[in-house]
Amino acid sequence: MQKSDNEKDAHSIDVVAVRRGNGRGTDDALLAKLGYKSEFRREFSLIETVAFAFSIMGIVASVSSTLSFPLASGGHVGMVFGWLIPCFFVLCVAASVAELTSAMPTSAGLYYFSAKLAPEGYSPLASWITGWANVTGQVALVCSIDFTCAQMITTAITVGSNGNIVLSSGATYGILLAILASHGVVCSAATRVLARLNIFYAVINVGTSIAAIVVLYVCSGDKKVSTKDAFTLFENNTGWTNNGWAFLLAFTSPMWTLTGYDSAAHISEEVAGAARAAPIAILVGVGATQILGWLILIAASFATTSVSDLLASDLPLPMGQLFLNTLGKEGMLAIWSFIIVVQFVTGAAQGVDASRVVFAFARDNALPGSRWWKQISTRTQTPVNAVWLVMACSGLCGLLGFSEAALASLAGASVIGLYTSYAAPIFLRITSGRTKLVPGPFTLGRWFVPIGAVAVAWVTFINVLLFFPAGQNTDAEDMNYAVVLIMTVFLWASLSWIISARKWFKGPITNLESEQSSIQERPTEKE
Repeated sequence: MQKSDNEKDAHSIDVVAVRRGNGRGTDDALLAKLGYKSEFRREFSLIETVAFAFSIMGIVASVSSTLSFPLASGGHVGMVFGWLIPCFFVLCVAASVAELTSAMPTSAGLYYFSAKLAPEGYSPLASWITGWANVTGQVALVCSIDFTCAQMITTAITVGSNGNIVLSSGATYGILLAILASHGVVCSAATRVLARLNIFYAVINVGTSIAAIVVLYVCSGDKKVSTKDAFTLFENNTGWTNNGWAFLLAFTSPMWTLTGYDSAAHISEEVAGAARAAPIAILVGVGATQILGWLILIAASFATTSVSDLLASDLPLPMGQLFLNTLGKEGMLAIWSFIIVVQFVTGAAQGVDASRVVFAFARDNALPGSRWWKQISTRTQTPVNAVWLVMACSGLCGLLGFSEAALASLAGASVIGLYTSYAAPIFLRITSGRTKLVPGPFTLGRWFVPIGAVAVAWVTFINVLLFFPAGQNTDAEDMNYAVVLIMTVFLWASLSWIISARKWFKGPITNLESEQSSIQERPTEKE
């Protein structure tokens, strides 16, 4: 499509302004071109945005939460290479999301990207599907993180009491509700408070991760397995007879950990210089998490003398048993306390992320009761109602914790929901949206098609993988309930679209004042 001279000039001015300016006026002008008025205080700096994107993945706590997956799916090989292999493909997804975020820095994020890149006439449908997938994944991830935090607390209680106190599922659920309530308070705070807290989150996250690497490798002493065993010893404890397939299930751990980095997009309306800071935060957060995660798992592999004993532990999380074996009771409780703190702050960061998604989706009138969830508190200038909606929905999801199989499936459901919402706009970018995107400061250039194609192919593969059960022969007690969770939301969203939403949902809508509502769409780039 050929652009007029005026369009070219407008586009040139826009890009130069974004690249040169980090002031609120520049950010708000770009947001207005995207169709929204500024409602937040832009108090996240570049460093705080990077800290937020990194902290939301809570590396040491996330690895501790999901160690059972690689242990069962390959043992030492599952830990080391079950983490390393997915990292390359996740980087492709993250790079594609970063490019889109740089071009369109708005809290609406992924569903907004889909709307703008979809073929003519399909914008509302693309936005609807992406939005519901993202909301589902966001809420499921809040619940999954906080329930695991509750399990970490029960693990500490069991170890501290020498096994005399083993809390029931009901008690664990009660701890979950208390954590969600505290996160509701934290996530309702003003943006300035949240931004400063993320520096603390990042420091304790990195510090605890490094401490875990050192103590697992050093304190295991002569009990360490050989280097050959640490990297090449394979054990299949999944119940699947095919070892290759069993190994693939180890990918659940890195995929669950390496989620939520789209958070930088969802807080972009609270970030100074968002078009530049948000993509940097996504890439740095993902890269740092991948490196630290791999080092933690290598250290854990060296310290693991018996995979089967860890899997047979009475403790809710095998990593707790590994620290107990390596450090003894006092040492385990010391580092475990810091890991609990990391998991708690990870849940808080995810709560902020999820609330911004809910707020943005409600701002475009896509949720039942949108008029409540899109309100901004006049005191904190944050979407407090959306925060508490997320916590309430996460509490309902937490009822799945009364079934171990259903709770484990929650991790898969969160990954499927989030990565589906990542893949949708990326797919549209490399198909119908090739000439629609005006790149921001960060762009993949001519590589956007091959990188995007790899990203979409990987998400398709991983979504299929995560629908499979952990064992070959399953019953109602140990089936993978991810398909039930995802299909329930999918069927509801589909039916509501067919029956009602297709008549009134128009995708992202402007909320600018009437005199500003005539602002045109950003011009398309020349093919």
